[in-house]
Amino acid sequence: MLNYDGISITEATAIQNEMRKDIILESNLTNIKTIAGADISHNKNTTTVYAGIVVLQFPEMVVQSYSLVAAETTVPYISGYLGFRETPALLKAWEQLPQKPDVVVLDGQGITHPRRMGIASHFGLLANCATIGCAKNMLFGKYPNLNLQKGSNSPIYINNDVAGYALRTKDSVKPVFISPGHKVSVADSLTVISQCIAKHRIPEPTRMAHEKVNLFRTGKLNTGFHKADVQGSLF
Repeated sequence: MLNYDGISITEATAIQNEMRKDIILESNLTNIKTIAGADISHNKNTTTVYAGIVVLQFPEMVVQSYSLVAAETTVPYISGYLGFRETPALLKAWEQLPQKPDVVVLDGQGITHPRRMGIASHFGLLANCATIGCAKNMLFGKYPNLNLQKGSNSPIYINNDVAGYALRTKDSVKPVFISPGHKVSVADSLTVISQCIAKHRIPEPTRMAHEKVNLFRTGKLNTGFHKADVQGSLF
C-alpha cells in the first residue's frame, strides 16, 4: 500500500511539483455511464481513516455499488497537502472495485490549488482515471460574484487562466468549487457536476460517499465491496 507517513512538507511539495507535469486537462467523456464519489471520514485524534467510493449510474444518480476500507495514517491534515493523507486509503477502495467508473468526483480540490495538485489531481494521476474535484470551500484562485439562483456559475481564475468554476447548487446558498483533477477539461468538469445536482448543496456522488463512510465509521456498514440491491438502495 502507498504510504506517506513521515513525509516532510519539503518532500511533499517536491512530489506535487513533479506530479503536476503529468496532469492531463483534456477529456474523453463522450459517453459517461457511471460516476463515482470518493470521501474519507475519521474520528478525531486517531490514526484510522475510513475511505469510501460509491459508484452511481449516470446521469440517473442511482447507486450501483460501493467500496469501503479502513486504513492507518499518521499524516496530519495540512491545507494544500490533503492528497498525502487521504489518497492511499482511497486507492485501496479503488482497487476493490471490479469495474471502474468512467469518472470519479472527490471532496476536495483539483487544479485550483497553489501547485495545481489538489487531491482530485493526486488521486486521478495515481489511479490513472478521470477525476473532478468538488470542494465545499475555496482554496486558491479568484472568481467574480455569481447570481443567487441555483445553476449560476462563475469562473475561477488563476493567473488569468480559468482553472475551475464556482457553482450555485441551491438558491441563495454558498456555492461549491469545481475543478478538473486529471483527464478532464475545465469546461467538462462544470458540465458533469451540473448533472449531478439534486436537492442538496453537495453533488450526489460525493454526498452519497460522505454518507456511506460515516455509516462505515460508526459500524453500520462493513468493509469490502458491496453491490446495491435491485432498487439501488444500500440499506
